[in-house]
Amino acid sequence: MNIVVCIKQVPDTETVIKIAGDGKSIETDDIKWVMNPYDEFGVEEALVIAKEKGGEVTVVGAGPDRVVESLRTALAMGADKAIHIQDEDLYGADPVYVAKLLAKAIEPLGADLIFLGQRAVDDDSGVVGSALAEFLDLPQMSVITSVELGEGSVKVERPVEGQTLVLEGSLPAVVTAQKGLNEPRYASLPGIMKAKKKPLETMTPADLGLERADNLEIIAINPPPERAAGRIIEGETPQELAANLAKALKEEAKVI
Repeated sequence: MNIVVCIKQVPDTETVIKIAGDGKSIETDDIKWVMNPYDEFGVEEALVIAKEKGGEVTVVGAGPDRVVESLRTALAMGADKAIHIQDEDLYGADPVYVAKLLAKAIEPLGADLIFLGQRAVDDDSGVVGSALAEFLDLPQMSVITSVELGEGSVKVERPVEGQTLVLEGSLPAVVTAQKGLNEPRYASLPGIMKAKKKPLETMTPADLGLERADNLEIIAINPPPERAAGRIIEGETPQELAANLAKALKEEAKVI
């Protein structure tokens, strides 16, 4: 079983994001960069499958040199090798172009199964998985919380409106992982040491025969509006508090 996992490096979710002076990007000087949390579910599932079925796990990431740190994290978790598509200006690129880069790098690997996170927590586009499947001409199953492999097939579960949708398709296939699929492991100290010796290949868009082509342009980034201050509902008794709350919801908030 040859499994590929695509990962993206994103700002840590606890990072305070500041908009850069151009109004179209974010300041990156003080950001802590980590592997996209949804991609971690993909790495974990790939490792579990490889252990059960036998096989190899390759992680692929595109972006500046710092992406190597997240690739090494995946290697420390247990992945066998990594590919870095090096491009210092890739962060914020059109996700369709990024998917095309990934497809060019993955195509020669002969993958049986390709995992991605169902979305990245920075741009939140959720486009790369679908575009990658299109470029590779493979079936795609998205927002998945369960994966079961058969003989040349894969059966998955996706939560939908309080129910569970069961899908089955042929291999090879592209699967985007959702929270609930598994509990990603932490990299152990021995794993971190082994990761330093595992293969990590570096290539460029030029090596893949591609030139930058964005169909999507960021016009502006705006912070969310400031939330209004909260209000304390007053009352001497529980009944009075409830009555005052109901009145505020009806007359001020206008939700009832």
